[in-house]
Amino acid sequence: MGRLILVSGPSGAGKTTVVRRLLEQCPIPLKLSVSATTRQPRPGETDGLDYHFMSAEEFERRRHAGDFLECCQVFGGGSWYGTLADTVTSSLEAGKWVILEIDVEGVQMVVERYPEAITMFLRSATLDELERRLRGRGTESEEKIQRRLNVARHELKFIDRYKHELINDNVEHVVAEMCEILHAYEKENGATVKR
Repeated sequence: MGRLILVSGPSGAGKTTVVRRLLEQCPIPLKLSVSATTRQPRPGETDGLDYHFMSAEEFERRRHAGDFLECCQVFGGGSWYGTLADTVTSSLEAGKWVILEIDVEGVQMVVERYPEAITMFLRSATLDELERRLRGRGTESEEKIQRRLNVARHELKFIDRYKHELINDNVEHVVAEMCEILHAYEKENGATVKR
């Protein structure tokens, strides 16, 4: 059986970049669970790779069918995001260590079903740094940036619910730190995972 790894933190903390590097560099058999969303793809995003992009109607149908391990509507009445339960279960049964990159509410829902999950909160050193990163994207209006900063302030209140807090001030450093944490869990299990 694999392990479940939950990574969350404020928008702009660098979660996607860090998780991608972790997948490339850590020798543990990691698999990223691709979330579903009703938001429109950003430039360069690919359906099935970055997200499963769904219409609001399809997402709602699957939500009512109980297909999601967790799901919520984020950023004040905006888009829906969720994790499809069957993809997580099948990967865990295949011995993979499954990474979910989800928000703090999603983590609380998943931990109820998987209390042994490895939880990691990734953040920038300061809110000013987070704001600089959000503005640097050049993809959002001032209103959306302010909304994301307000959400970040809310999310930071949940840090103590995570097993690990990591500050992303250097991508290579934080990726190495995450990989070390996962190796410690691998040793704790006393089993060599499938490579």
